[in-house]
Amino acid sequence: MFLGEHRHTIDSKGRLTIPAKFRPSLAGGVVVTRGLDGCLLAFPPTQWETLTQKINSLPLTQRDARDFSRLMYSAAAFCEPDGQGRILLPPALREYAALDNETIIVGTHTRFEIWNPQRWEEVKRKLDENPEAIAEHLSNLGLGI
Repeated sequence: MFLGEHRHTIDSKGRLTIPAKFRPSLAGGVVVTRGLDGCLLAFPPTQWETLTQKINSLPLTQRDARDFSRLMYSAAAFCEPDGQGRILLPPALREYAALDNETIIVGTHTRFEIWNPQRWEEVKRKLDENPEAIAEHLSNLGLGI
């Protein structure tokens, strides 16, 4: 389970140190791809497989399904942590998420997100503005707290 917010850096070779708490779940590697909000999404292989089954079940006749498939797969990279718990993020993914040196790694239970710190602060600010509206909307979808 991936939880919390963690500050880490990317070194000059493009390697990101994964939080120590996350490493046991990533012994089999991690799949990193573009996220939907300007961040990167990182999945352990089992969670990636679950997502790919859902994507592959979408109808090819629907443009949104094809576009989502392209978004997820075209930039996806399988990364294996080294002995120090670092993964090499491909340049295209670092560029997409505007990652240079500092990063924020955010646990979201079954996956984690890798953020540019300024982008993450903006997202957090928006979340903090009206959490009640988010909770109410999710309640209407069946997630009562």
